[in-house]
Amino acid sequence: MYRFSNTVIGVLNLLTLLGSIPIIGTALWKARSSTTCENFLQTPLLVIGFIILLVSLAGFIGACFNVAWALWVYLVVMIFLIAALMGLTLFGLVVTSQGGGVEVPGRVYKEYRLGDYHPWLRERVRDPEYWISIRGCILSSKTCAKIESWTTLDYFQRDMSSVQSGCCKPPTACTYEAGIVDGGEDCYKWSNGVEMLCYECDACKAGVLEEIRLDWRKLSVVNILVLVLLIAVYAAGCCAFHNTRHASHPYHPSDDNRMTKVRPRWDYYWWRWWHEKKEQLY
Repeated sequence: MYRFSNTVIGVLNLLTLLGSIPIIGTALWKARSSTTCENFLQTPLLVIGFIILLVSLAGFIGACFNVAWALWVYLVVMIFLIAALMGLTLFGLVVTSQGGGVEVPGRVYKEYRLGDYHPWLRERVRDPEYWISIRGCILSSKTCAKIESWTTLDYFQRDMSSVQSGCCKPPTACTYEAGIVDGGEDCYKWSNGVEMLCYECDACKAGVLEEIRLDWRKLSVVNILVLVLLIAVYAAGCCAFHNTRHASHPYHPSDDNRMTKVRPRWDYYWWRWWHEKKEQLY
C-alpha cells in the first residue's frame, strides 16, 4: 500500500506539474490575442497555473523521496488552492448567469444590452479609465476593419461577433433621416469616424461583456474538472503523507502494526480440560 499510494501521488503530481505549463502559456497567449485585452480572466489563470506548478513540485518531491515536510506543505497549500478555486468558480457562475444577446428580426447576428448583465460587470466597464484601455485594445485589434467592406446584403446574411455588433455599427433600431436621430441614446453616440464609431455606446460595452461572459463560462467548466482532479489528488496525498510519516518512524508506539497479545477462543479452556481428563483415563 505504501508503494502504491506514493507512486500514484507521484505520477498525478508529475502530470499536474506538466499540465500547469500549458495553463500558464494559454494565459500569456490570451493576454496578447484577446480583442479587449481584458485581464480578469488571464490573471486568475496565471496565478492558478503558477500555484499548481509549485504545489505539484512539492507533492512530487515529497511522495517520491519520502520528504514528509514537503508533503505537509503540499497538503496545507492544496487546501487553500481547492478553496480558492471553488470560490472563483462559484463567483464566475454567479456573475455570468445574466446576459446574452437579443435576436434582431431579419438578421443573423444578435445585439446586446448593458442592463442585462450582472451589476459587478457593468461597474467594471463603466469605469472611464478601465474603458479607455479596453477601447484601445479593440482599436488595435482592427475588429471593426473586418466588416468595413460589407455590403447592405452582408448585414442581413452574415453573422458577427458581440464586439462587432455593439462597437462597429449603430443599433439596428436607430434611424437617421433628414438630420433627425431616433432609436435610443446610443444612436446619438454613433459616428462614422474610424476611431469613434460606437465605442462609447452602451451596446459596445455590452458586447465586450458578452465576450467575457462566454470565456468565463468556459473557464468555469474547466475549473470544475480541475477541482475534481485536485480533490482526488489531495486524497491520495493524505494517504502518501501517512505512509511517509510511518516510513520515517517504523517503530512509533502508536503504530497500528505493533504486535498485540492474542486472546484464545471461548472454547479453548473447555477443550484443554477435556483432553487432560481423557489422558488421565487412558
